[in-house]
Amino acid sequence: MNKAIIILLPAILLSACGATQPEPYEKDVSPKNRQEYNGIEGMAQYQKDQNYLMDKELADKCAAARMELIIAESENNTNEIKKQKALIEDTCV
Repeated sequence: MNKAIIILLPAILLSACGATQPEPYEKDVSPKNRQEYNGIEGMAQYQKDQNYLMDKELADKCAAARMELIIAESENNTNEIKKQKALIEDTCV
């Protein structure tokens, strides 16, 4: 009977440790607000989140440059038109 307890006790303790592991990342939080990434799955999600955030930043800059270009064209502001066209070329895919 003592041998059974000695064998079962570590198995129970190990399974209990696995039950308390944190989530790999905060799944219910948007990528820009996530703060916690754990383990391999968390690090993979971190990379995905960083790629998403960089792509979103470029898309936002592109949209802003296009809007500024429309305004510059309506005002016949040639310097601003050149500036915004260059920005669009750099940020828009």
